[in-house]
Amino acid sequence: MAQKGKIVILTGAGISAESGLGTFRDKDGLWTKYDLEDVATPQGFARNPQLVVDFYNARRANALDAAPNAAHTALSTLQKQYAGEVIIVTQNVDDLHERSGAEVIHMHGALMGALCNACDHRWPAPRVMGLTDPCPSCDAPATRPDVVWFGEIPYFMEDIAEHLQSCTLFAAIGTSGQVYPAAGFVQEAAYSGAETVELNLEASEMSPAFDRHIQGPASEVVPRWVESLLS
Repeated sequence: MAQKGKIVILTGAGISAESGLGTFRDKDGLWTKYDLEDVATPQGFARNPQLVVDFYNARRANALDAAPNAAHTALSTLQKQYAGEVIIVTQNVDDLHERSGAEVIHMHGALMGALCNACDHRWPAPRVMGLTDPCPSCDAPATRPDVVWFGEIPYFMEDIAEHLQSCTLFAAIGTSGQVYPAAGFVQEAAYSGAETVELNLEASEMSPAFDRHIQGPASEVVPRWVESLLS
């Protein structure tokens, strides 16, 4: 197979929803029981760190009990079999992409990671994280989840920008496209000459920015899209 151009894929909560992991907008989901200001901001952590750690312990347990679905598996297959480079950037903090065999860039951090609030050391998080868990590097009892909260800068932005500027195809899967900087990825890729496609359950606020749209459940539309790229 001849070498092909680079594909950059952005995935959001919609790709993991069919694995049982809720999105921000799910009715009666985990997020509806909490105020985002309390559990997803540095200020909330400063006010009530135990509440935040308990919340992420619940999310981690939920993620560990979930399994990758057909969409995750299809993207892993694309990454392994496509003749060009396939970069997967995810807004999700679960590890379902990795468990399907894919390599991903976690721009919002990872539930399965712990971060020292004192020295910024990172290590694998236990299933149940404790506030006073000592840092393996500096021994400070200053553990927090290694996730990017509102008001914090997402990870790997320089690397992501380089990929967007050099890709020939950009795809957004299962994301509402409402939160920046990820909401601007489609314009950045298009400005560099890439074709853009949105795969989503329904139209999003960013839909007009894309060249093509494929609507339906991720577990159905993503495998078909991947098959078309590999055929």
